[in-house]
Amino acid sequence: MARAINAQFRSRARLSALYDIDRQKSLRLAGDLKSPGLAVKDLGSALRKADLLIEAASARVSFGIAMSAVSAGRDIMVMSVGGLLKGYRRLENEALKKGSRVFIPSGAISGIDALKAAKLAGVKKVTLITTKPPEAFSSVPYIQKKGISLSKIKKDKVIFEGSALKATRAFQQNVNVAATLSLAGIGPHKTRVRIVASPGLKRNMHRIEIESGSGRIVTSTENVIHPANPKTSYLAVLAALATLEGILGPFKIGN
Repeated sequence: MARAINAQFRSRARLSALYDIDRQKSLRLAGDLKSPGLAVKDLGSALRKADLLIEAASARVSFGIAMSAVSAGRDIMVMSVGGLLKGYRRLENEALKKGSRVFIPSGAISGIDALKAAKLAGVKKVTLITTKPPEAFSSVPYIQKKGISLSKIKKDKVIFEGSALKATRAFQQNVNVAATLSLAGIGPHKTRVRIVASPGLKRNMHRIEIESGSGRIVTSTENVIHPANPKTSYLAVLAALATLEGILGPFKIGN
């Protein structure tokens, strides 16, 4: 995101600060961008310098960062959406009070625009089926707690089924899309999530099924990993850049 702002968005935006709890990371990135002064020592310094904050930390801290931003009257784009589910109403109220905006990219899924439109006709049911190779869940505490042996999975296995709220708590780094889907639709308690471990799968897959007064919507997305970060789907990064394009550009296409 920092590199994109410096390159393709430089005529419309200026990168003003970089912050990480591991200061060496922000210093390293600032050095790569040939702007060592961008690395600041704390979040408050970043907020004082920026009109728009882009959170790319983790679901454990994203809510606190978002609240700090909107309380300071700043806009924020949240990447770790799962961290917002428990207190998103508080965040919404604070943003309204301060005149701030919270931007949530569609991430690694398709169909968010259609879901938001269908919601106006009444949405009855939203189901997300996420399928990934077993190794994608190797560092997830939920898997260890349940005693699931990923190496012994020889065919498709459902490793989780429940609400979006429970899914984002159990799989904080794997299903941010469930949080985004639930915020756009019928909420984290009613949105259903099924997570499948599939041996031999090369791409992360997300299937969304929506039943509403406007009809039935089914979308399917097969994601390749980002070439610079194997933990992230390429589409998730592109969705964030597209959101930034919408913030900075004169045209807004889609709802």
